[in-house]
Amino acid sequence: MNPTSNKKDFEDLTLNLKDLAYGYLEKYNPSKQQLKVYLLKKYLTKIKGTKSKKEVSVIIEDIVQNLEKNRLINDEIYSDSKARMYLRRGYSLNKINQSLKNKGIENEHIKKSIDKIKEDKIEPDFVSALKLCKRRRIGALRPGSNRELFYKKDMGILARNGFSFELSKRILDLPLEEFNKLVRFI
Repeated sequence: MNPTSNKKDFEDLTLNLKDLAYGYLEKYNPSKQQLKVYLLKKYLTKIKGTKSKKEVSVIIEDIVQNLEKNRLINDEIYSDSKARMYLRRGYSLNKINQSLKNKGIENEHIKKSIDKIKEDKIEPDFVSALKLCKRRRIGALRPGSNRELFYKKDMGILARNGFSFELSKRILDLPLEEFNKLVRFI
């Protein structure tokens, strides 16, 4: 890419993309990958310039690196905060891992975030499964006569949320009194 060939267009495009990036950062707390995708989509839909995707990708990469150098974007902090938020929502560690991968976070940052969660909490998957059961009103919270009928369905709900078979079985086999005691500690 030769930016000196049409320097005014290059500066205008860079300025427009920077303004879009700052506006997006004010409103959201994105990962690097989310910001790159956002800027590329905005270029293709709103700006519709004559530059190729490759040239625009280089400009976007420079903008993102500059923001990272100035510590406006940090994937490690993003990974930690999202992992804790997902844990509060009742996500399993497997689902947290997959969600962060979908956001474009590097495996190294994901592993560190999950290790921090494991250090902080005693059996985080068990606590998350309890939260999910409480929120969805499944397992011990179902009426006694319906509990056996919906056992398979409840097992599927827990499995789709990333919990292991053994943990799901352990949660679903809890009596109501014990379940309520455990939920109070959450």
